[in-house]
Amino acid sequence: MPEHENAQAENDQPEPTEATAEVEADPGKPTAEDLGIHLPEDPREAIDLLLAEVAKARAEAAGYLDDLKRVAADFDNYRKRTAKENATLLDRAAERVVERILPVLDSFDAAVKVEAKTEGEQSILAGMINTREQLLKVLGEEGLEVIPTVGEPFDPNVHEAVGAPPGSTNYVVAEELRRGYRLKDRVIRAALVMLEAGE
Repeated sequence: MPEHENAQAENDQPEPTEATAEVEADPGKPTAEDLGIHLPEDPREAIDLLLAEVAKARAEAAGYLDDLKRVAADFDNYRKRTAKENATLLDRAAERVVERILPVLDSFDAAVKVEAKTEGEQSILAGMINTREQLLKVLGEEGLEVIPTVGEPFDPNVHEAVGAPPGSTNYVVAEELRRGYRLKDRVIRAALVMLEAGE
């Protein structure tokens, strides 16, 4: 072949387009066949097909995203419910322990009312008062509160009356016979009280 014909043949070769240059530059990039898409020869049909595939992929992605959001919301609800149940269990356990300690507090209350006559008795009484206060302080840090009584208006939600003067509907607590307690705003034992007529 003459030299000028050879040069002409080289000039007739199509120059690589951007698309072919990209494919050559990135041979690991998947083709339509790799993705299971068989493109028709007609460019318009190929574009329509690709647009349909993109729309289908977006719809599937939106469905997966909705599923993921639903699972995340379910898990968040489960986590909150479990935390609430655990808190309730801890509160109930604390309440049971405190209820078992109440007779001990009652014993301290009765003991500190005894009048000390000797120096030794005074020393013992001071130790008991100190121990009772320490115990009440520790229980108070866990939410235990003494229900107010003497001088307070009678409240059947927190006071248990053992006697009231007749002919009155307005009562005030005159004497506390046994202390009552709340644990985190829940009455675990009403105060046992004597009433007098209020003003």
